[in-house]
Amino acid sequence: MPTLQQRGKVFEANSHDDKDLGFSHSEAMIEHATFQSNAETPPLIDEAKVLRKMDLHLIPILSLLYLLCFLDRGNIGNAKIEGLLDDLHMTGAQYNMCLTVFFITYSTFELPSNLVLKRLRPSIWLPTIMIGVGVVMTLMGIVRNYHGLLIARIFLGVAEAGLYPGVAFYITMWYCRHEAQLRQAMFFSAASVAGAFSGLLAFGIAKMDGVAGLEGWRWIFILEGILTVCVSIAAFFVISDYPATASFLTEEERAWVIARLRAQYAGNVEVSERFQWRYLWQALSDFQIYLSLIVWYGIVCPLYGVSFFLPSIIKDLGYSSSNAQLLTVPIYVTAAAVAVVSAWLSDRAKQRSPFLLFHLSCIVIGFTIVIASAGKGVPGVVYAGIFLAVSGIYPALPGIVTWLSNNLAGEYKRATGMALQIGIGNFAGAMASNFYRTQDAPSYYLGHSLELGLAVAGLVATICLRFVYQRINKSRSAKGTEGLVAEEIARMGDKSPAFRYIL
Repeated sequence: MPTLQQRGKVFEANSHDDKDLGFSHSEAMIEHATFQSNAETPPLIDEAKVLRKMDLHLIPILSLLYLLCFLDRGNIGNAKIEGLLDDLHMTGAQYNMCLTVFFITYSTFELPSNLVLKRLRPSIWLPTIMIGVGVVMTLMGIVRNYHGLLIARIFLGVAEAGLYPGVAFYITMWYCRHEAQLRQAMFFSAASVAGAFSGLLAFGIAKMDGVAGLEGWRWIFILEGILTVCVSIAAFFVISDYPATASFLTEEERAWVIARLRAQYAGNVEVSERFQWRYLWQALSDFQIYLSLIVWYGIVCPLYGVSFFLPSIIKDLGYSSSNAQLLTVPIYVTAAAVAVVSAWLSDRAKQRSPFLLFHLSCIVIGFTIVIASAGKGVPGVVYAGIFLAVSGIYPALPGIVTWLSNNLAGEYKRATGMALQIGIGNFAGAMASNFYRTQDAPSYYLGHSLELGLAVAGLVATICLRFVYQRINKSRSAKGTEGLVAEEIARMGDKSPAFRYIL
């Protein structure tokens, strides 16, 4: 394993990148002095130990925040089967509209939020937006009509917009390309755990029907909103900003983390990046953003269709509301486990597309089973098809997020590209909110067929994206970097002939 002195050579060459990773110029000089003072007897860095420390200090709080975020986003599906529509005198179409408007503001505010995060401290920005989520969620518990719920969902979209793209980018500021998917999956698995947790919580909280004169579904919103506010306040004191200021790392460990992050791009990152509009244009004009968006739609439309309508789909198979809530639990728990195992294997193999192809195939096969079995009086087979589809959905999403982030070089371009992928991609939620109509119950042929078609499109786009990456890598290997100076290469980012796309 390289010594700190060896790592320090890489760090020394990049210590003037004064703002990236939250590392100021004065701090760079302090760390540089540390290297010099320890040059004769450099300590060894235990890579596994440092990564473990990072995992323990970063992933649990991020996962908890996203669990609560996804819980607050999707618990309207649990509230629906506990009487929300009847008590607010809403139609199925109005319910779908409440789901749709959330994604309009949610998608619109994701890119601005990521740019704000790049300028502000994550330990301030992420807890602040989650407090907003908790407040809006609590207020949803006291709405009295359709319009009140509609307005609350609009503001919930504004509040939640920054968390997922913000954390997805934040993880890339700590971990190297071949380590990122496991951490993305550990973080995103909170979404599938939230699905399981949501069913259990709704099952228990619904028993509070009549307490303080409020219906059970209102208590689902109120208690989960208060919990979100409490955890978000604690997060101010738990979240670390960037490696350069991480108090849980020693000086040597902080410098080593920064050095390895720099080294992985081998000069393909422009020195001292500041936001310029050309970074936005670079992302907007990059082919890989748009192909990855097709893959994203093939994953996220089924994801939101399931998260919003799974309790209703299971209930319409002939189960009671309570049993429908409980039957969602094993599906989500299995999906979380598969996501983590798949990500671990993907990081070890340093390959993304083979695993994406496998999980997208599971989605396609799962919905095919559901469509073939729906309305045939075999609820167990329909349930099995949904089980398979969900087991493909949740591992696939961190896969496509990590794949794109691995192949975008330059922090502002990566922040912008990831926000565009997630922001534009989350209009899929607005689409999926209208796939499952009340009049289509219990077979829901329209919804399942649309999800199947999008999953097939995602499968094809994944194959195309891998093929294009392979062609470009081969071409760059043949051409080399002859005739280009280091400054030109650095300005080119992931378009540099020295940069290789991860497949």
